[in-house]
Amino acid sequence: MPLVHHRTATVDGHEVFYREAGPADAPTIVLLHGYPTSSSMFRHLIPLLAGDHHVIAPDHLGFGHSAAPPAAEFDYTFDALADVTDGLLELLGVDRYALYVQDYGAPIGWRLALAHPERITAIVTQNGNGYEDGFVESFWTDVWAYGAAPGPETEPPVRAALGLDAIRWQYLHGVPDPGTVDPDTWHHDHALVSREGNDAVQLALFRDYRTNRPLYPRLHEFLRTSGVPVLAVWGRNDEIFGPDGARAFARDARDVEVHLVDGGHFLLESHLDVVAGHLRRFLERVPR
Repeated sequence: MPLVHHRTATVDGHEVFYREAGPADAPTIVLLHGYPTSSSMFRHLIPLLAGDHHVIAPDHLGFGHSAAPPAAEFDYTFDALADVTDGLLELLGVDRYALYVQDYGAPIGWRLALAHPERITAIVTQNGNGYEDGFVESFWTDVWAYGAAPGPETEPPVRAALGLDAIRWQYLHGVPDPGTVDPDTWHHDHALVSREGNDAVQLALFRDYRTNRPLYPRLHEFLRTSGVPVLAVWGRNDEIFGPDGARAFARDARDVEVHLVDGGHFLLESHLDVVAGHLRRFLERVPR
């Protein structure tokens, strides 16, 4: 089993935690996690990739073991999180890589791809949205309302997403056998988002999520013109980003695979072997 290192680096004065494995001279894949988790979501996937890839999986600021400066001291936007990730990769000397994005990792990854299109060798999106088609409106209505008009009337339903029940739901909904999902996952995530002041961090990112939608046309143009290979492997029962979000990548990507799996939002928890199988076969055929 390949050894996984747990490291930190200072980027723009902030301590960023990241997991790293595999040969430094092998093709690099960068794994970007979503809400409300951390690089911990890739803990089982990393060793499966590290035999022939250099794997880097950071925790975003405000998440996991990375620094979580108060919202009054750091501008928690997706632009800012992408800048920190970009800074980490620059510091590590990584200038060519495949991207694996999930949930919040997607808008961060799209910004990296648009800023440095020549660096991206492939894109893997696992329930990482890039199209209006992907939004499940029953989930997003409250988020859009809060982003448009933050206040005491719109905040409560969004704040509820920080609670243990909501985080448990993110892990279990759409999973045919919920007993396959380790409860340590949602308790770990809840403990970290429950740190003093972290609610303001998470609410700021919920407010900022609407800034991701205007990026989509540029993302689609990048997919059309770059020819970068895309693998969309998606939990078809996800009630946050629905399967139409996966199918939509086939409209623009010239080299695309779409695989819908009988699972939910956090597919690696219930279908690790399925995702890893698709991913390894995909990476074997893409340019390095």
